[in-house]
This record gives sequence, C-alpha cells and structure tokens, in this order.
Amino acid sequence: MKTAHDLVAAAKSRVQEVSVDQAEEAIRDADVLVDVREADEYAVGHLPGAVHISRGMLEFKFSANPALQSRDLHIVLYCKTSGRAALAALALHDMGYLNVKSILGGFDAWAAAGKPVAKPETPSFE
Repeated sequence: MKTAHDLVAAAKSRVQEVSVDQAEEAIRDADVLVDVREADEYAVGHLPGAVHISRGMLEFKFSANPALQSRDLHIVLYCKTSGRAALAALALHDMGYLNVKSILGGFDAWAAAGKPVAKPETPSFE
C-alpha cells in the first residue's frame, strides 16, 4: 500500500519544481500563480498575486473556469512545503496542461527566504 509520502515522491519525480530564487522569474512569466493550501492558510498570508484554489477543488475549478482552460497557460503552484503542490502539478499535467511548475519548499521556504508575503488587512471598526 502506498503512503501519502510515496505519492508525493512519485509526483515530485514527474513534475518541474523550481527553487525559491527561480520562482521569482517563474512567477513573473506565469499566467497564473495558484496557492493550493486551504482557505485558512491562504488567509493568514500568501504570495502576492496568488489566487486561492484549494488542492481538493483544483481540477474542478480549472475545468469550470474558461480563463483557466487553455492547456498552454504558464502555471506556478505552491502549498505549505511543496507536497500538495506537487500532487496538484501532476493532476494538471494529467489534464493536459503543458507548463506547470511547483515551488520547492512551498510557502514556508518562500517566507523563510524573506520574500514578500501578502497579508489580508484587518478591518478597522473605529
């Protein structure tokens, strides 16, 4: 029986991962930057310009949104540490997307490197 770790390792062997430093260029060249973490994780902080599509809804959201249906889109994905993003990248590859990259180390590596993080503004009730 395969474990989650086995599935992630298999996915990582088939998808293109980019380092945090390479990610900056990949993001500039991307048509879409996708955070595949859960909504509460995204709300605490995310990469600037990222859209939130949780891993569990990825295939459905890409299939339903005409703006995301071109198989030539340049897509960059990330999650917390890169496991879910690798699984998501593999799923998109299996759907026929040709230009999918995953950020090695995910959000944690990005933040640890001192890269910019977007945080939602807390509403003021004054």
